[in-house]
Amino acid sequence: MLAQRRRTEDEQDEHLRADAGAPDDITVGRKSPELEGAVEPTYGAEPTLRAGETDTERTPEPEKEKEVPADEREAMLPNGGGAEAEEKRLEIRLSWRRFAVLAVFSLYSLVNAYQWIQYSIIANVFTQFYGVTYDKVDWLSIVYMVAYVPLIFPATWLLDRKGLRLTALLGAGLNCAGAWLKCASASPERFGVTVTAQVVCSVAQVFILGLPSRIASVWFGPREVSTACATAVLGNQLGTAIGFMLPPVLVPNTKNNTELMAHNISIMFYGTAAVSTCLFILTVIVIKDRPSLPPSHAQAVLPDSPPEDYSYKRSIVNLIKNKAFVLLLITYGIMTGSFYSVSTLLSQMITACYENQELNAGRIGLTLVVAGMVGSVLCGLWLDHTKTYKMTTLIVYTLSFLGMVVFTFTLDLNNIYLVFFTAGVLGFFMTGYLPLGFEFAVEITYPESEGTSSGLLNAFAQIFGIIFTLIQGKLTSVYSPLVGNLFLCVWIFLGVLLTALIKSELKRHNVNMGANGNHLHAVSAQQHTQQHTRRNTHYG
Repeated sequence: MLAQRRRTEDEQDEHLRADAGAPDDITVGRKSPELEGAVEPTYGAEPTLRAGETDTERTPEPEKEKEVPADEREAMLPNGGGAEAEEKRLEIRLSWRRFAVLAVFSLYSLVNAYQWIQYSIIANVFTQFYGVTYDKVDWLSIVYMVAYVPLIFPATWLLDRKGLRLTALLGAGLNCAGAWLKCASASPERFGVTVTAQVVCSVAQVFILGLPSRIASVWFGPREVSTACATAVLGNQLGTAIGFMLPPVLVPNTKNNTELMAHNISIMFYGTAAVSTCLFILTVIVIKDRPSLPPSHAQAVLPDSPPEDYSYKRSIVNLIKNKAFVLLLITYGIMTGSFYSVSTLLSQMITACYENQELNAGRIGLTLVVAGMVGSVLCGLWLDHTKTYKMTTLIVYTLSFLGMVVFTFTLDLNNIYLVFFTAGVLGFFMTGYLPLGFEFAVEITYPESEGTSSGLLNAFAQIFGIIFTLIQGKLTSVYSPLVGNLFLCVWIFLGVLLTALIKSELKRHNVNMGANGNHLHAVSAQQHTQQHTRRNTHYG
């Protein structure tokens, strides 16, 4: 009788251990299928039986209340591999290298953003030097937006197929090549050369803007992913800030002295080229596709590379079918396009209202972007702590609208210090919104590629940026800066209304929470097993 009782309990222990898995600190069990919004990956290994269940009497899975559509799930999830491959994939660990990857990317993104705005902030200098009109200098900024739209699709395809490292090398390498080409354009008759160089830099931007969310997801853990994304975006914003501040200092408006102006422009171009070269070398050394072990459960259940049947076209179709993402595309495009337009035309707006204030125009631009950098970091920290993506996005969008209204009606009050303050408030919320859009997109489109979703966001931002810059520039020159800014206010208000309609379903967050819940369940099951073992020892 005692032997039969012990045999029965041993069989129960075996079933419990099969259900619990191996609950250690770094190996994560399979996600619970009952979790709402969680995506269940399909592997080649046989499913685990539950306690007291035979192969012929398997308990049917309960029906999910909310299931992610199969076409969204199948676009990225793995389809093969045995039990050993699954266990290796589900092992997670944070790598110290992630900080170096983030730093190097942020720095060469900084230089690329600096090269975008370095012409517009001293537009009056370049119109004199090259003998061209303001609209041609504006196109040196707009070309960044024009180049992005047709090239984003091959760039995101390359990111998905060839990985982070090759994409990063192309971005840093083209950025370096464009910077050196500009060094040959420091002569009044070489405007065509400087245009060509700026086109090369604009192509480099295509391989840069879509990487923040990919770097954050692939290299950083769930408690730091939003902060990492905000930091990566921060580098680009800091480059814009330096682009507002440094060119007016390096290239002052030396009227009727073309030789001195050419010398100052050469110093600016050669300095940029030297920094770009150093950062390209660091990119070659530091940046890799991914760490040896995934940093989060959401990354652990995704394949190391796209499966053979992966379709980039199908991934795009899945994103377009996602109504929440389509609304986010439009609202992100409106907000970021407005920021691009304000940044490009800021110098013209300030000099139209305040004479001989070119240097202060750069400082106001610096204030706008630095305040936005603070906003980006705070928003990233807030998201990591609360995961309240929609509420945070809606609040920041609304405050950006109010900031734009205040900036519009205080610009021409003949108080330059008030403009500093209102520009700072506007930048805090408008620029702080940028990483929110990236992270919100990744959440509502998981498990689709981060590069694809962020690439589409940036494409819409460039399209709106081109339209807004051309229309606001025309309104500003023909009428006044007030009319141009009111045009943006109307569009940002529309963005607030559309943001309120976005349905928030945090798919990536649900996966991470589901894996954590299964880990706790596994630990509890192991403790139950240990109790049975102690009881058997007592009977023995």
